[in-house]
Amino acid sequence: MHQLDRSASIGLENIQKIIGRGMKNMTYFGLKDELPFYVGTYAKAEEPGIYLCGLDRQTGALRIVHHFAGILNPSFVRVNPEATRLYAVSEQGEGRLVSYKIDPANGELTALASLSSEGADPCHLDLLPSGDVIVSNYSSGVVSRYALGEQGEAAHMTAKAQQVGTGPIADRQEKAHAHSAVADGEGKYAYASDLGADKVFVYSLQEGGLAPHGEVALPPGAGPRHFVLHPNGRYAYGINELNNTITIYSYNRDAGILEIIDHSVTIPEDFTGESYPADIHLSEDGRYLYGSNRGHDSIVRFAIDAATGKLSDPDWTSTGGSWPRNFAVLSDYVLVANQFSGNIVSFKRDAETGKLETTGQELAVSQASCIAPVLG
Repeated sequence: MHQLDRSASIGLENIQKIIGRGMKNMTYFGLKDELPFYVGTYAKAEEPGIYLCGLDRQTGALRIVHHFAGILNPSFVRVNPEATRLYAVSEQGEGRLVSYKIDPANGELTALASLSSEGADPCHLDLLPSGDVIVSNYSSGVVSRYALGEQGEAAHMTAKAQQVGTGPIADRQEKAHAHSAVADGEGKYAYASDLGADKVFVYSLQEGGLAPHGEVALPPGAGPRHFVLHPNGRYAYGINELNNTITIYSYNRDAGILEIIDHSVTIPEDFTGESYPADIHLSEDGRYLYGSNRGHDSIVRFAIDAATGKLSDPDWTSTGGSWPRNFAVLSDYVLVANQFSGNIVSFKRDAETGKLETTGQELAVSQASCIAPVLG
């Protein structure tokens, strides 16, 4: 591997500090020797929908600590860096954004506020350094931004962006479908992947806004879904649901500019079935990139060339279930949420090679769709 530049080391130091805090604090919420993580699901409002779970970092064993009802389809959840608040979308026709207070003693949730997501079927949210929340509404193609109130709840909308566009796949790209919006670490820009428009829309986040800043067109029929920024400020990666690829971008962090460098295929050449990529994450050291394949039911691991940002040496690991919608990459483990088989599976991660090894440990969680580790 080439030596990362100084900007990369600064970003990596910050990530390692965050993850290190989560590793050292082994009694978070009273979970001795366990890493806590929340799970979002598809569930009826009267059913358990959000789960607090624990990962034993010695064995990879998983367990449910608490579960919480009262929200319809909390398909995507996020915990703030202080681990004091949890935010969840309620994926439905008239979408909601729900804020919870986290009890520091046991991780239990108390609802603080529920607001309209200003669109249909919200499926993703991200947190800005300021604490503001950005929500992506899939069916209506709307991205909305919320400022926090006195209790740390999402209190009121400050900006809304309606995305527009279509693609060649008529039943999936008949209009814009905002699938995610990811903010940079400085809170200057957000990058919104739109599956329907085959574009990544870039927004300026100044003064509480979502001002159009630029856009990048993907190959027709790509269907961009999720997106990550490399901490070196030079590269970014987007996973595309409809053509089984990951797009590699050159990334100018200061200017908020993306340019396509290359594309890599997420599934093996000899696979002939249907598959739809879903989630994407970097390792904490920036050396490896991971993506999930629904249908092939695998996590693919790529090595990142630090000099070019390009991907090589793909390695596939079965997720031990069906339809891996979401996953989390830790320094030593990867946790995968298999939606259709309703199980979460833990994998030991080799920090040097980035490869995964099954632990034989899994946890039954119906319609598991999102994993949010507590790393505060």
